[in-house]
This record gives sequence, C-alpha cells and structure tokens, in this order.
Amino acid sequence: MLEIRPFRNSDPPALAAIWRSQPPQRGLMQPLSSAIFEQCVLSKIYFDRAGLLVATREGEPVGFAHAAFGPGDGGECVDCTLGTTAMLMVRGDVDDPAIADALIGRSEAYQRDRGASVHYAGGIDPLNGFYLGLYGGSEMPGILESDPRQLAAFERNQYQESGRVVVLQRQLVRFRPDASRETRLVRRKAQFAHNFSPSAKNWWDACVCGPLDRMRFSLLMRGQERPAASVTFWDLEPLATSWGIRTMGMLDLLVEPEHRRQRMATYLLNESFRELLKRGVTMIEAQTMADNQAALAFYHKMGFTAVDHGRVLRRAPRDG
Repeated sequence: MLEIRPFRNSDPPALAAIWRSQPPQRGLMQPLSSAIFEQCVLSKIYFDRAGLLVATREGEPVGFAHAAFGPGDGGECVDCTLGTTAMLMVRGDVDDPAIADALIGRSEAYQRDRGASVHYAGGIDPLNGFYLGLYGGSEMPGILESDPRQLAAFERNQYQESGRVVVLQRQLVRFRPDASRETRLVRRKAQFAHNFSPSAKNWWDACVCGPLDRMRFSLLMRGQERPAASVTFWDLEPLATSWGIRTMGMLDLLVEPEHRRQRMATYLLNESFRELLKRGVTMIEAQTMADNQAALAFYHKMGFTAVDHGRVLRRAPRDG
C-alpha cells in the first residue's frame, strides 16, 4: 500500500539512497550522502518538513517530492504565491508511474494550501531555494532534458513548457584572451578588480548563495565608484566532484547600459578566465534562456558550447 507522509528526521539515509539509485546524469551530483543532503537542503532556514513528502510502501521509502516557494519583493521573505516541486525522485528500480503522480498531486496540494496560484516543476530563478550544487549546474535549470524520468512525470501531469534554458560550458585549457584593438582600448581605461567574499544582495541571496565559495570580478572606470561591468563565479560543488573537473559556475554577468557595445564583457571575461585558470579552474559553466539570442551569440563567441537544456514547466492549480 502506498503512503505519502511528511519528512521525518530519520529519513535522510533513505532519501540519499533513492538519489543514488538514479540513472547516471550529467546534471545530478553523485554519490550523494545523507550529510551532503542535510547540508544543501535540510539546513536551509526556510526548510519546512511538511513540504518534503516521502512515498513509502510497507514502510519503506520509494520516492520523494519537495514542494517549495520563492522570495517576496526585495528578497527579504518567502512568498507563497508561486510554488514549485523543486525535486521529484522515485527509486531507480521502481517502475510505477502512480508513485510520481501521487507525489506531484500532494506537492501541489501543499503549495495550494499555502496560497500558490501557479505550480512549477524544478528549480528556476527565483524558485531556486534548494538543490543548487546538487542538480543542474551553474544555476537551477528547471527540469533537464537529460533527466527523462522526472520530465516525463511532469508532462504526464499536464505541465506545459513556458521557457527553455541552455546550459553551456567552456574549457579553459586552451583559453587565449581576445587581443583585438577594441579590447586593448578597454584595458587602457578600465581597472580589473576582484572581491573574493562578495556581500549578499538580500536575505534570499544570502540563504541560497551565502554558503557557496564565490568571487566577483568587475571593471572600474577612472573617477567612477560604480562598476561598469561585473560578473560572479562560484565553486560548483559538490556537483563538479561528479565530473572530476574543477569547475566554476558563472552568475550575474552585467554591463551597465552606458558601457555596452564597447567590448566590456569580453575584456571582463578574458581577465576573469585568466585569473581562474591561475587558480586551477579548468571549466566554466553558464546558463541562459534559449530565446536570449544576444546572450547565446556572445557565449558562443567566448568559446562556450551547449551541453544540456532545461525546460521550465508550469501548470495552473488543480480544481479542489
């Protein structure tokens, strides 16, 4: 008999075992221990045991679904208007769609009871409060196309695609900085600066990214305090351990409007990659929406190639 119940303190070893039973995937950290699961998921200040739903048969856990929410305006609280099933897993040797369907239904009910009017599948900014570093890559990508079991379960439950994510990687082993005239001009007027312990933007950012090993690089123009361009990198752990390659995830690449189309981003990444390579980093991972053609063209110019795709899935709440 199938039973779905809230999380218990004795569950982490069983949930970690369910995770380890999954088929090999590029975007799934393996092997997961209960200690890592507690550190990356259960220790979050906004974790609610009632939202981590465990499916059991004859008392033995066979799957779980994790319902969660995103931040309110300003990132200073949790907002329950938008909900997501941040993770859905059924034990790898169990082939019963009814388990995943029941878990999704209970996850939606939890979200709806707390005020959610729309349900998403997987983590996607700003619904990214859990599993960063365990699933996806540099950012939470929704549901990866390389994760067919989870993708099929949500599609079966009438979740529809509302966006698509491109996951990109760039090897640094053969990196050569751009030496064009325009880039040399940027070097003359901008100072490359770094901050190896950047402050969080708000409470939500502190909760999600605070434990990560981050560094922020920026370009400062003479006589100006506000950076003309900036980018943040984080040590993509523990996921990169699965790949055996020292990898940094790239976040928040920003060029101020008045400095765009001046090779600022190119020069900033040139210097950032040079610094990271000196620190032993051999891979950079980034993510952007598939319809952002300008960003994709820039990443390809910088030597990135697509390695996976994520799908942003959502559905309206069920009746009742």
